[in-house]
Amino acid sequence: MDGVVSVTQCPLAPGNVMSYRWRATQYGTTWYHSHIGLQTWEGVYGGVIINGPASSNYDEDKGVILLSDWDINTVDQLWTQAQTVGAPQLDNGLINGHNVFGGDNGSIQTGYRFNVSFVSGASYRLRVTNVACDTQFKFSIDHHTLTVISMDFVPIKPYRTTVINISIGQRYDVIVQADQESIANSFWLRAIPQLSCSTNSNAENIRGIINYGIGSATSLPNTTSYTITDTCEDEPASKLSPIISKDLSLTASDFYYNEDLPASVAQNENSVFRWYLNGTSMQVTWYQPTLMDFVDKGQGYYGGAVEPPDPTQPSRAVISVRKAETWVLVIIETTVQAPHPIHLHGHDFLVVAQGSGAWNVDTNTLNLDYAAGSLPKRDTALLPALGHLVLAFRTDNPGAWLMHCHIGWHIDQGFALQFVEREDEIRGMLNVYGNALGGWWEYGKAMKENCDIWNRYDPGGQILVNGAGI
Repeated sequence: MDGVVSVTQCPLAPGNVMSYRWRATQYGTTWYHSHIGLQTWEGVYGGVIINGPASSNYDEDKGVILLSDWDINTVDQLWTQAQTVGAPQLDNGLINGHNVFGGDNGSIQTGYRFNVSFVSGASYRLRVTNVACDTQFKFSIDHHTLTVISMDFVPIKPYRTTVINISIGQRYDVIVQADQESIANSFWLRAIPQLSCSTNSNAENIRGIINYGIGSATSLPNTTSYTITDTCEDEPASKLSPIISKDLSLTASDFYYNEDLPASVAQNENSVFRWYLNGTSMQVTWYQPTLMDFVDKGQGYYGGAVEPPDPTQPSRAVISVRKAETWVLVIIETTVQAPHPIHLHGHDFLVVAQGSGAWNVDTNTLNLDYAAGSLPKRDTALLPALGHLVLAFRTDNPGAWLMHCHIGWHIDQGFALQFVEREDEIRGMLNVYGNALGGWWEYGKAMKENCDIWNRYDPGGQILVNGAGI
C-alpha cells in the first residue's frame, strides 16, 4: 500500500482524510507526491528525510534541495498541447520553490533565489532531489566539489565529482566542504536542464546562492560554471557502489520471471499520444483499484477465492509474479530518441544492464555480480534514448506495485504497468473478516471505507479521467 490511485487505493474525495503509516526499514532521502494525473506538478509534493547512518561524516544537514521545472501556465492548462502536439517548452525552473523571472539586472525581474549560508571550514549535507515534470538536470556548485554518499535510498561508497546527473525521481545526498571563501563570498548553485532531452526557456538561469556568512547574500555571485556537456544520462554505474552488498552472485537461471518490455509511442484514433510497454498502454478506473479486488472478492468477504487481476485487460497493465523470494528480470528497450527515468514502487532494484541500442541476449552482457559491490541498487534509473535498461528485483514484498516513466507527460500517456506480487499472500494481508478482532483488518478496512466515500462522491465513475489516470 503506497497511495497510487487505481492500484492501491481509490482517490481521496474532497474533504476526506486518509492517514498512511508504515515501518521505516530504509533511511535516507525521498519525496512524497500525488499519484493521480498531473496533480504532482500542480505542487502536491515535498521532501521526506528518514534519519540514519551516513557513509561519510559532515557537520550540518541542510535538508532537501528540490529541483523542479515551472511554467506560467499550469500543467493542466498545458495538457492538451502535451497530449496532441508534444511536450511544451517550460518557462523556468525552481530550487526549493524559488527562482527569479527576468534578467538579473532588469527592472522587470520578479521572485527571489534560493539562498543557503555556509561557514568556512564546515561541511554540509545536501539532499538533492529531482521532482520535475519533464526536466533532466545537472547539479553543481561553482568552485566546490561534491562528495556523493547515497543514491535514492541506498548508501554508497563516497565518490567525488563536480557535477551530478540527476533524472526525475532520483535523489543524491552529497557533502560539500565549505573551503572556497578565499575565492569569493558567494557562489552560484546551479540546476541546469539538459536540452538534448528537456526544453526550458530559462535554462541558464535556474540558480541558487551559496553565501559564506549569515543571512542572504548582499550581492550576486560572479562565479563561473564548470564546463558541462549537455547529455541525458545517469551517473556512471562504476561509481554507484552500495556500502552493503550481499554475498550473492546471480546467474541467468536465477530469474524465474523474465519480462521483455519494448517501449514505444503512437497517436491513437483521437490524435492523442499514448506510450506503450510491450504493446500495452495503461488506462485505469479510479473506483476499482487493484487491491480492492482482493478485498471485495477475497476469502472471508464473499467467502470465495479472488481471481487475479485480468492481465488481458490493457487498461490495467498487470504482470502477475506469484512465486515468493525469486528474481524478476525486467528488460525495457526503446527505439525512440528520448530517455525515460524508470521508477519502481515497492522495491529497490539492481541495474544489471544499461546502454545504447536494442537489448540482445546473445551479444549484451548482464552484470550479475552483486557480491562484488559493483551493481547500482536504487529505485529510479534512466532508460537511455535508443537504448535499453535491464532491472532485477526480488519478490520479497507482497502487493501491487507500479512501474512507470517519471516524466509527467509520459505517465499520463500510459507509460506504466503494475506488478501484482505474491497475490495469494495479499488476500491474507488485506482480508481477515471474522478474525479474532471480529472485523476487517485495518488496512483492508481503511481501503474499503475510502473507496466507499469516493464512490458516493462519484457514483458510477462519471468523472471523466483525462489521460491514464495515475
